[in-house]
Amino acid sequence: MTRPATDELVARFEQLTDVGRALARERDPARLLDIIVAAAMRLTRADGGALYRFDPATQSLSFDIVRSGTLGWGADGAPAALPAVPLRLADGTANHEAVVAHAALSRQCVRIADVYAVDGYDFAAAKRFDAQYGYRTRSLLAVPMQDHRDELIGVLQLVNAQDTHGKVAEFSEDDQRLAEALTGLAGVVLSNQLLIGQLEALFESLVVLINTAIDEKSPYTSGHCQRVPELTMMLAEAAHETTEGALAHFRMSERDRAELHLAGMLHDCGKITTPVHVVDKATKLQTIVDRIDLVAARFDALAAEARARALERRHRGDDAAASDAALGAELAAIDDDLAFLRRANVGQEQMSATDIERVCRIGERRYRGADGNLRPLLTPNEVENLTVCYGTLTGAERAVINRHIEATITMLESLPWPPHLTRVPEYAGGHHERMDGKGYPRGLTREQMSWQARMMGIADVFEALTAPDRPYKVGKPLSESLSILGRMAATGHVDPDLFDVFVRRKVYLAYAQRFMDPEQIDAIDERAIPGYRP
Repeated sequence: MTRPATDELVARFEQLTDVGRALARERDPARLLDIIVAAAMRLTRADGGALYRFDPATQSLSFDIVRSGTLGWGADGAPAALPAVPLRLADGTANHEAVVAHAALSRQCVRIADVYAVDGYDFAAAKRFDAQYGYRTRSLLAVPMQDHRDELIGVLQLVNAQDTHGKVAEFSEDDQRLAEALTGLAGVVLSNQLLIGQLEALFESLVVLINTAIDEKSPYTSGHCQRVPELTMMLAEAAHETTEGALAHFRMSERDRAELHLAGMLHDCGKITTPVHVVDKATKLQTIVDRIDLVAARFDALAAEARARALERRHRGDDAAASDAALGAELAAIDDDLAFLRRANVGQEQMSATDIERVCRIGERRYRGADGNLRPLLTPNEVENLTVCYGTLTGAERAVINRHIEATITMLESLPWPPHLTRVPEYAGGHHERMDGKGYPRGLTREQMSWQARMMGIADVFEALTAPDRPYKVGKPLSESLSILGRMAATGHVDPDLFDVFVRRKVYLAYAQRFMDPEQIDAIDERAIPGYRP
């Protein structure tokens, strides 16, 4: 006699299993909530269902999802402004008058046969709802929803259970058990989704924190760690939209985009290990301070010695006019040499062989120190720094800077990346490689690199060319930057196919309008860009 009811219950538990699988597959939290309400209504044959989400800030329950078969409300058809239910009354006492609040506070299910015929609860809001929408709320089931730590997530409310003939009936004990099983399962799934989202947000915040620390570490690279990932993604989207050439089949999913953007954010994380005095080296003689002032003090000593010799000549009775002329010429030569060293110290222009020879010649001069001993005007280290051909870094210092990419790779490869982020170290670690295998640190060739790593290489170079915050140069105009990048594409430095996309899809212009100073954006004749194949 009980077989049909037993079969029905088994079928409903099978439905619950199907719902569990659907919940496990769903990644959208909003869609997840709707699945919970719709499934609960099916399992209990409820005409209506609502999900109240607990807001810890306001200590109240707010409507997230409202469904009704009779009223024809689906996920998007619910009224817009249903009031929240406070867990505390105005006097601060617990709100056990509202059914959903009582279920939340007591962590117990509430099952009512007819809300119009029960005492102990305030159903004024339900009655106003009925009057407004021409509805009749009868049976009710409220089930608290908790996460894996037994923290309150919300309350599921079901109304008007229906029998097999479609008439309103009471919610049964089996209905309650099914609803409790569903909310228990849904609570775990939902809390897992929320935890995953929170962990992802935390990880991204840590990445931003690292980038901010690197950019704040040096005023001369400020913004680099933010601009490179933006330009990388702009180029990646242009490649994604390309339908011809070598990148005709390049496509990205949302996960691919997230992986590449994260790699872009972390591409210079190894710079956190680079000494500040190297990163911040604005002039050739700068360490903690700019040593040009120490050199200038030695020139003052030379000038003082020259004046002393002039006085000695006068004391001996030499011709005053000739002595003054000789002193003037000597002081002018000293001033000229110092002015030359000051210019060389800046490092904005490439030094010629003649200039390098002059630095060495000046360095061989002698001055008398405070102890009375003669010393070279420039130390070997100062000569080495002042004869740097371009920029401000010596070979050893440039090696220190270059090691940041090795540190980046080591740091990133040490992390336990989930499957969808395993390529982050490869993307981030390849932005100093070259297509001809002459880059660093691994000397990879074009064929050994992913498209994404090559994109990051172009973004890193172009950002450096156009950035206005480097210590030894101003940001180059757009046309000059494109010409330099084009020559690099033609000579095996950056990928030529990606460079074509960079120009053809006008990625350079979109970037310039967002990140470059207006005076840097000059007229562009794309046909004249070296390395570009129109």
